[in-house]
Formats: sequence, structure tokens, C-alpha cells
Amino acid sequence: MRVNIMFFFIFLLFSGLILRLGIVQIVQGEDFESELASTTNIISRINAPRGLMYDRYGHLVVDNTLELSLTYTNPSRTQKPVEMIAIARKLEPMIDIDTNRVTDRDKREYILLQMKEDERYRLINKEERKNLESNTLIYRLELERIPQQRVEDLTKADKKIIAIYRQMQRAHMNNAQRIKRNITEEEAHQISEILDQLPGIDILRDSRRTYVYGDSFREFFGSINVIPKGKVDHFLSRGYEQSDLVGTSFLEAQYEDVLRGKKAVVERTTQKTPGNTVQKKTREILGARGNDLVLTLDMELQQQLENIISKEMNKAGKGSFISDRSAYAVLIEPKTGDILAMAGYFDPANEKTEGVSDHIGNVTKAFAMGSTVKAASVLTGFQTNIIQPGDRFLDEPIYLPATPVKKSWTNQLGVVNDIQALEQSSNVYMFQIGMRLANCYYKEKDEHCGWNTNSIRKAYSEVRNSFNQFGLGSETGIDLPYSETGLKGGSEVGGNLMDLMIGQYDTYTPLQLAQYIATIANDGYRMEPRLVREIRAPLINEHDRTIVIKRFEPKILNRIEMSDAHIKRVKEGLRAVMTKGTAAKKFAKVRYNPAGKTGTAQVRIPVGEGVNRHFVEGNTQTLVGYAPYDDPEIAFAVVVPFAQLDEEGGRKGMAQNIADDAMKTYFKLKKVRKGPTLSPQ
Repeated sequence: MRVNIMFFFIFLLFSGLILRLGIVQIVQGEDFESELASTTNIISRINAPRGLMYDRYGHLVVDNTLELSLTYTNPSRTQKPVEMIAIARKLEPMIDIDTNRVTDRDKREYILLQMKEDERYRLINKEERKNLESNTLIYRLELERIPQQRVEDLTKADKKIIAIYRQMQRAHMNNAQRIKRNITEEEAHQISEILDQLPGIDILRDSRRTYVYGDSFREFFGSINVIPKGKVDHFLSRGYEQSDLVGTSFLEAQYEDVLRGKKAVVERTTQKTPGNTVQKKTREILGARGNDLVLTLDMELQQQLENIISKEMNKAGKGSFISDRSAYAVLIEPKTGDILAMAGYFDPANEKTEGVSDHIGNVTKAFAMGSTVKAASVLTGFQTNIIQPGDRFLDEPIYLPATPVKKSWTNQLGVVNDIQALEQSSNVYMFQIGMRLANCYYKEKDEHCGWNTNSIRKAYSEVRNSFNQFGLGSETGIDLPYSETGLKGGSEVGGNLMDLMIGQYDTYTPLQLAQYIATIANDGYRMEPRLVREIRAPLINEHDRTIVIKRFEPKILNRIEMSDAHIKRVKEGLRAVMTKGTAAKKFAKVRYNPAGKTGTAQVRIPVGEGVNRHFVEGNTQTLVGYAPYDDPEIAFAVVVPFAQLDEEGGRKGMAQNIADDAMKTYFKLKKVRKGPTLSPQ
């Protein structure tokens, strides 16, 4: 009996459940479907601040500034263009926005979207539409037929609406698209008051890069922008969203994975009912700032180097240069490869300016460097057994068939050995090395010396392979996404081979030149130049313990194939340059005991336009070196391109002046530091 009662009770429960399900599905089903259709969950991922950058002494050089951004998130059920324009129209009176990028097509699309059907049929009638193959063709023709006067009649407010709508159109599903960055407090207040009437619109905390020391080293820090078109797939495959901002150049691009922050996640629920829309935040996961970079840069030295170059250029004036006025300098630690400072200056000849920074010219511009490469030429001669330490040549003009006369800068050198050839910058000594590499032994004027096409080609290969060991003409290895490697001269003939030996043929960047001299200073070990020393976890507050995520140790790229004895011999020659040779007047008595090599590359620069176009002879002044001679701790390369000849009003010794002031500053800062100068805000 009890079992029957229990079964009857269970039967009643199931009957009630079935009845309830029937009511829900049949009677109330449409209501629930309607409610579900009017409720939307939107998950937005908001960019977190990027990591900071510090110089080697802990000075903050790249920071983030908090700002508010006005954003639009396109819901998963795509909002219609007319609805988006309605939102843009509500925003227009409340924000200022740049309208310069609004195109004629943008204006015509805006007008077309607001046309009624009968107006659009007046642009293209039904018969014409039947003859057009696709809706795309119809749309294009409609845009074309919008009267020009109607486009011109658009008001300033219309253009602002178009600019806002244009930004909203870029939003991808459930991704917050910035309409305007750094909105004012007044703009934020006005928008907040009607935010519930602006579906998809939000005001979010955002950050912008700030540069504590202004333009100092600014170009190497790099830029942040929208994902470049050609790299969209690359970034999407790594978890980025198409609206993300990424590092697009130099350090920002090179260390994107490090600097990128962890996004915040915000979930909002929007519920629509007749006459009312309610939006509320239902979940939020805080983001985290990206990791920080500690650079090899000495910002105080960098600022001083920039000032030194600028002052020298101002002393020289525009009349000291054939066309553009410019100069470049690199300061590097030979034993570690750390870039301490890297500065450039550029002043276009045809503009009335005071000159601007061109720091990246040190890695993107290549020049014939003249006699500064002669240490590599002598070491090449030693390596190939063409010469031995102490070998002598008579420095006299060389006359070869079908080759312009080849001679040194002066006819007073006489017989010189390898050290004297460096000290007095003998071209003929270097010519002899190159010629003999190509099996050319000069005896008499205009007599064939024995080289041929194959031997010359083989000599080019040997010289360039040797120079590559120092970093001349090869990748330096610097931690940047791009740097120039220079250009090889095109015609491999004997006369040009001789020019190659004295730095008058192939071109190199100032950074390559600095790596070359640093390799010699470091007893033949070529170090990888670097701009970043450490990656650190971000500090939440100033009392947190510093956590080093990764420390980059100095990296040896290669050891040149020359012996210790040969390197030592060349270093003696480089010291002699500074004490009694071509740079003795400037450096013989300085306390920091440098070694180095001067250079003056001859150049022909085209100037003028049309019938007035002609070539002007000039030179590129260069200087490389290191100090102290007995225990090198800093190496330098200075390049001053395309200066006028002395007799044409050029200023002598610009590269030497820059190098001397830079070295004095470096050693002075070892004793007393005041810190870099803040940029005026």
C-alpha cells in the first residue's frame, strides 16, 4: 500500500514538472526569448600600461602618463551604421576631435547613409540598378552621384560627427576602439552624465608614453602605434587584437614582448527593455604593467654628447658644409659592448632651422670613412702575410695603366714602416698591401704590375672578409629591429681596390666604425653592441624589492684571426697617431691617454637643380679611438659628413673637437655627477 502511495506521489511530481516545462516553453517561451535577445554580455580587454625604461644609473627615461580615453566597443550583434551615427551625433557637442583626416569618400558615405530610399533612387533609378552587376557597383555609383554642393554644404558639426563615426567603424567585435585619447575632465564629465544613452561607449583609463628628458635618445626609444597592415596576422597569432597599440620601431618594437602589459578584462551586461537600456559592469580583472628595461645608456653623458655636437655644428655654421650640416658620434665600452651614448645632429641645407636630433643616423646612415680603417688594412696585411711588422715602403705616387695616380695626402713621408704609416696616415703603404694581395708588384711608372681580373676579385674578397671580422660591412648584432650594414662599391677593378684599403670605397655606419675600433681596443674580441642590460619586473611601489627577470651578459661575437702580437703592434701605431702623428696637435697632451686614427674621406656631392646642378668637392671628417691606451674603458667613433674643403671655408678638426670634448666629459663624470637635466614640461 505504501509503495503505491509513493509511486502515485512521484507521478504527481513528474506531472507538475512536465506542466511547468510546458508553460515555460509554450506559454512564456516568447517572453524569455525576447528577454534573452535584449540582454547582451560584452567582454572588453583593456590595454595595460607598458613597461618603463631606465638608464644604467637608474634614471627613469621613458614613463607612462595616465589619461582617459573615449572608446567604442562594437557588440557581438553588429550595430547598424545609422545607430552608430546617432551615437556620434550625441557625442559631437561634447568633444573636440580632429577632422583633418576626414576624406571626400567619408563625407559622401555619411550623406548616403542618411538618405531615404526614394532619395537614393533619384541617384540611380530602378532600370539602371538592374543593369549593374553587383551591390558594390551600385554603392560606388551612388557615392559618385551625390551632388558636390551637398558635400560642400556639410557643417563643422557634420565633419566632427563623421570623424567620430570613422573611428567607431574601426572597432572589431567586442574590442574597445579608441575614438579619442586624452579627453579632458570636462569632456569626461559631460559624457558620463549620459553614458547610459550611448551603447558601446565608455571612458577608460589609458596611458601615454612620456619622455623624461625630451628628445635625448628619443628616436632609439622607438614609437607605439596601431598594428602595421603587413603584420596583422603575425600579431593576431600571438594573442593580440587588431585594435591594439604595439611597438613599431627600435626599442619599443625590439622588446615588444617584454614591454607589453597584461590586459585588464571588463565584462558588462546590457539589457534593453521598451524605452529603457540598462548597462552595468558585472566582472573586472585588473591588468598589470609590462616589464621594465634597464638600458646601457648613460643619460647624463648622452645629453652632454648632444650638446657637444650641437655647439660644434653651430661654431662651424652652414657655410662649412657642402649641403646638409650633420655629425654623428658613438661612445661604447670595448669590453662589454655597452652603448653609453649615441648622438646625431642634422640640419637641412635648404631650411632655416637650428638643426634637429638624428640619433638613429648612427645605425641607418653609411659613409666612406677614410683613413680611420687603416688599422684594419694593416692587420689584414699581417694576417695574409703580405707584410710583417717593421716592413717598409717608399711613400711615393703610384702610376698604373688605366688608373688615376694614387698618392698620399702629402709627398713628404719618404720611407715608412707599419707604425709610421698609421702615425702619418700613409695611403701608399695601404695601397701596397692591397696591390700585393692581388699579385701586383709596382716597379715603374705605367708598367703593368701583374694583377688580373681573378686576382683582383680574390683580393676584394680577402679584404672584405677581414674587415667583416671587425664589424665593417657586416651586422653589428645590436639589439634593434633594423640597422644598416653599409654599401659595397660596385666596380671591382684594381684602382678601386686601392681605395678600399684607405676607406674611400665601401661605406660603413658610425656604429660599425665604433665596433671596429672597440674590437682592436679589446685585444681582438668583437663584442655585441647592446642597449639593454636587464629586464625587471615592475615595482608596485618604491619599497618593493627589485626582481631581475633576465640579465644580459656581454656577448663575444668573434675573435679576429690576427695574433696578439700583431694587434699589439697596430695599437702602438694608433697611440703614435695621438702623440706625434696626425692628431697630435689636439691629443698629445690630454690626460686620458688615447689611441686612435684620423680620417678624411674625399667626396663629390651634387648640388643645385636642373641646369644649375653640379658637383662640389669636399670631405667627410672622421676619428676613431679609445682610452686609456693601456687599459681601454671607452671607445669612440665620430663622423662629420660632407664638409667643405679648407680653402672653400670648411672648418678644420670638427671630428677631433667633438671626440676630445666627449672624452673629457666622460672622465669628468667618473669623478663628479649631477645627473641628467630634466626636460621642461
